[in-house]
Amino acid sequence: MKKSILKLMMAVLGLAAMTAPALAQESPWLVRARAVHIDPADKSDPIGGTGAADRLHVSDKWIPEVDISYFFTPNWAAELILTYPQKHDVTLDGARIGSFKHLPPTLTAQYHFLPGATIDPYVGAGVNYTLLSKVNLLNGGARLEHDSVGLALQAGADFRIDDHWSVNLDVKKLQIRSDVMIGGARASRVKVDPLLVGLGVGYRF
Repeated sequence: MKKSILKLMMAVLGLAAMTAPALAQESPWLVRARAVHIDPADKSDPIGGTGAADRLHVSDKWIPEVDISYFFTPNWAAELILTYPQKHDVTLDGARIGSFKHLPPTLTAQYHFLPGATIDPYVGAGVNYTLLSKVNLLNGGARLEHDSVGLALQAGADFRIDDHWSVNLDVKKLQIRSDVMIGGARASRVKVDPLLVGLGVGYRF
């Protein structure tokens, strides 16, 4: 029994000795800063259940974004995507009817195809929780019913400059939806569902 335990300990120590140098080459932490363009899908149900659909539009805009990634293995990472509350104008048939703010923290699991290579493409999938605030539609006559929980899909690539710095290109599709309420009744359902295209820099600690 003692010999078996000793052999097991030696095997574990040997494995640790082999893996430690590889793990020490790169930190598991990667931080990126991106400039991101939000392009909403602008899909909505017919207002009041009648008339044409897609009459409500949410404005597109550029936003800053900070992303924190942790690599569990060279291939697998988790990324937390953050920004500050963003204000969007809302139009109905081209006329501005108000605005709202949204904060969409998103968490994705990523698979990196070529870790350590000069160009490292990746794909990811996860979830976003969008908090809606400062809703002002039709001078208070309409409101958004709830925050949104939806899926997130991601694809991109890191272009390595040196051992620490990289340039990043990233594309995400988020599922963001809420009901529009007028007088306590559901008037429409808005599908913001934005496409986000970002360009930024990353630093691997």
